[in-house]
Amino acid sequence: MSATPTLSIYDQLGGAAAVDAAVDIFYRKVLSDDRISRFFDGVDMDHQIAKQKAFLTMVFGGPVAYTGKDMRTGHAHLVERGLNDSHVDAVIELLGQTLAELNVPAEIIAKVAAIAESVRADVLNR
Repeated sequence: MSATPTLSIYDQLGGAAAVDAAVDIFYRKVLSDDRISRFFDGVDMDHQIAKQKAFLTMVFGGPVAYTGKDMRTGHAHLVERGLNDSHVDAVIELLGQTLAELNVPAEIIAKVAAIAESVRADVLNR
């Protein structure tokens, strides 16, 4: 007997449609959250959303189309503006809320949070 292949987080979430829905809801939450919304002042949100969809698709095990910067380089200007652990905590919290709103099972939300947590040091340039 062969082992059943494990589905990627991307597939467990529901593929492109699910990632698209999650990112759209997530950024609505981000832009209305006083803890972190200021980091998006002046950002082309259509571009940001498209970039985030490609990035999350990649890190969740879906098709790789992300061509953006690495986490350290991409967030360096935000660290200069005061980005810190409390802001990363807020992002992870809002991502979890978004996935819960989309009825994603808790064990998958925990995996997503672990992925987000795994890049904290790079995001904060440590």
